[in-house]
This record gives sequence, structure tokens and C-alpha cells, in this order.
Amino acid sequence: MPFPAPRPNREQKPPSAPYIPPSVTQRPADDASPPAWKRPRMDDSRSESQYSIPHTVTSVPSTSQSHPLRFPIQPLHRFQGASATIKRPREIAHFSYDENHEYKEDESGIQYYCKPQMGVDLCEGFDTFNRYEDKEDPHIDSLLRALISKEQREGAKVEADFVTWRGMMTRIMTAPFDMFASFEMFATLHQGTIYIEEDFQAKAAERASENQNPPPNNRRNNYQNNHQSHSHEMMTYWGYKFETLSLSPDPPANTSAAFLQNRRNTVVSNHAQHCSIVHTAFGSNSLFLGGEVDGLWEPKPDISQNPNAPIPWIELKTTELVEHMTDRDILKYERKLLKFWAQSFLLGVTKVIVGFRSKQGILRSIDVYETSQIPGMVRRGSRCWDGNTCINFAAAFLGKLKETITEEGVYKISLRKKAGVIQVWKVKDEGTGGILSEEFVRWRDKGEKDTKNEIDENKEPGEHMPTSLAS
Repeated sequence: MPFPAPRPNREQKPPSAPYIPPSVTQRPADDASPPAWKRPRMDDSRSESQYSIPHTVTSVPSTSQSHPLRFPIQPLHRFQGASATIKRPREIAHFSYDENHEYKEDESGIQYYCKPQMGVDLCEGFDTFNRYEDKEDPHIDSLLRALISKEQREGAKVEADFVTWRGMMTRIMTAPFDMFASFEMFATLHQGTIYIEEDFQAKAAERASENQNPPPNNRRNNYQNNHQSHSHEMMTYWGYKFETLSLSPDPPANTSAAFLQNRRNTVVSNHAQHCSIVHTAFGSNSLFLGGEVDGLWEPKPDISQNPNAPIPWIELKTTELVEHMTDRDILKYERKLLKFWAQSFLLGVTKVIVGFRSKQGILRSIDVYETSQIPGMVRRGSRCWDGNTCINFAAAFLGKLKETITEEGVYKISLRKKAGVIQVWKVKDEGTGGILSEEFVRWRDKGEKDTKNEIDENKEPGEHMPTSLAS
């Protein structure tokens, strides 16, 4: 697959910021509830209450001034209280990547969950891992391409306040309770919509840092001899191996026993994927979010019969199995559940399936969680994070972004590790910095021009064009 042409570089000069230590959520002194671990199973009928969003956030300076927007994470009590509700994610478009990681406007990348065999070594096949990694900045091109196709099919423009990948919103949403949270993003405004993408160069530098001390050439043997210090590369592979062991291109009823038994010998590859694009809203902030979905629990519902029916997507995760969990082990695991929940919540994924492995990477057991019940699990356990606060924080930040990014150009969104403050400032006065593809800009500009021409043709003599279109 040919790499996309490079786009303009963007100046990155983050302003200095004082250190603001993050807080640690603690159990109230008068709370006598035990921190006992309890995993609600699929038949747990208890549901979570609706989330709420606060009306106001402390005002901060505009990026048009000498100082950037500074959005402090603490104190978290600002993000509590009742207000607007969350709009349930509804799929509006989708696309797949094939085995060569080439864009396909179809559902060929969809797979189905079939319970994997226990006792399998997740290290198997590591040396033949067919790993895809972007070598050039992909921006949000595939997401925009799918939106163009939708508009061409339906003959109408789809509009939202924000367009981005699910990963960007996950980082923002989990920041209040992630003590080591950090991210670098770019944003641009075009025809009333803010488009956000990851800072590719910053991400590449982070990835290089993680792999700067690779194991010796015989990576597998080195791992087995010293499994206490396994590589980041191997742990990443475990996740993809678990997906290969758990998925089938056909529904379980149509999957042969021979295929299921041979899955452990399949070469692991992350080239092929399926991505769902949903329309959702946090209070008054509407979003189009795109993200990879691992598979389906059962076939998708017929939208012609019930267009609002949730799609039974699943999210697959792996984690270490601890036989006798201490309070510290519970805290560690429930902190990990924060990201599991946020990723799934944002796209409307209904179930999170966790594969528990030994330190050596042997798959030992499976747990299936309903996404909607995960915040309640943590609330009855360590209380190390709160779903309401995460959503309220994200809604408040998006609202402040809308007030801040009101002009064309490129903006930087940055949270430094342990800084406790998200900063937003302008790095380029004109253009989109490559965030938007030329194809998308041409398509949207053509649509706006056609709309203006149609209004001109239908105007009565002496009638003025509306200001919003004439400007």
C-alpha cells in the first residue's frame, strides 16, 4: 500500500507550566463497605444510572491572548452535579482494512467471538507476528473518507461539533483518574466542526522510547528464561494472540470445529481490522467518533426493523491472573478497568471480554463483563475512579474547546505527565496542517458552494443572503 504524501510540519513550542500534583481518590472515612472483589457476571441485572454534566467551568484566557487555554484537572468536584445526559452512540458509517491494511468500504473485517481454548501459550508464534505499524502520519483520512461516502450516498451533509478517533476521547475522558496521563494532539476548525488527531511525531517518539532496549535476537528464549521482565513488544503480542484465539470470520453456528482447533496455529496479524463510526453527544457537544471494534457477540441487528438497536460489539483484553488478590491487586486491576470501560463506552461496545493469563503468558480463564456494569463494580470495590466524573470532565473540556477554537488554523492540545493541566494554544494561523485531507476539503468546499448557488437562485429580488452563508 503506497504511503500518503507528507503533509506540512507544524511548529510545536509548548509553553511552560507549573507542576500541579494529581489527587488520589480515597475512600471516605465513614465508609464501612469492604473492598472485597466481586465480578458481576453477564446475568447481573443491575444497571447504572444516567450520567450528568455540570453547567459551568471556571473561565480561562483565550488562545488569542499571550497565554494558552489552561484547563486544570483538579479539583474534581467541579465535574459533579446533574445536568444534560449522554446520547447513546449510534453507528452512522463503517469501513474495513484488508490483509494488506488497505481501505475497504465494506464489512469484510467483521469477526465473531468464539470462546478460546484454555491453556494456550500466548507466546506461540511471536517470531512470525505480521505486525502493521504506521510509518507515515495517517491523520484521520480513513474516517473522513467514510464520511464523504456517506454524504455522497445520502445526498446530505453530516454535521457534528467534533470529529476524531475514539482513542483521543479515551485519553481525555480518563485523564481525571490516570496519574500518569499524557497526550499530544492537534485540532483544526473547518465549517463549524473541530477535527482532532493525535500528534504522530510525539507518538512515534514515545513508541521508540518503549522499545529502546530490545531483548537479544532470540527474543522468545530470552523471554522464557526471564519472564519476570518481559518486553513491551511481547506483552503487545499477547493481546493480538488472544484476539486470534477468540475470533472467527463467521458466526459460531457456522464455524467448524477444525477451524477452532487450528486457531492457535494461525499466523497473528493486525493488518485486517473493522472500524465503526458512531454519532454520540456529551451534553450539548455532538461527536462523530471512529474506532476499531474487535468483533461481534452475535450478528448485527436489522437496522431497517430497529434503527436504534445497539450493535453487540465486543472488546477483547488480556491481563495477568492473580490467584489470591490483595487490596493492592484489586486496586491495580480496577484502575485498568477504567480504560477498558472508556474505550467500550465511547463506541457503544456492549461487552468487555478479559482473558486472564499467567506471568508466563499461559491463558488461564475468561471473564465477560457488561460495559454498563463496570463503573458499579469499581464503586462497590476500590472506588479508584468514577464514571460520572470522567464523562462530566470530558463534556466540560469539549465545551471549553468549542469556546476556544473559533478561528481557522492549527491548535495544539497537550497534557504533560503529572502536570495536572490540559493546555491549548495556536501553532499555525492558517490552513489545517494536514489534519484534513485535500479530498475532504474539496468535497466540503464544493458542497458549501453548491448550497450558496442554490440559495442565490431561489432568492426573491432584493432579498439578502443569510449572514452565516454570505460570510
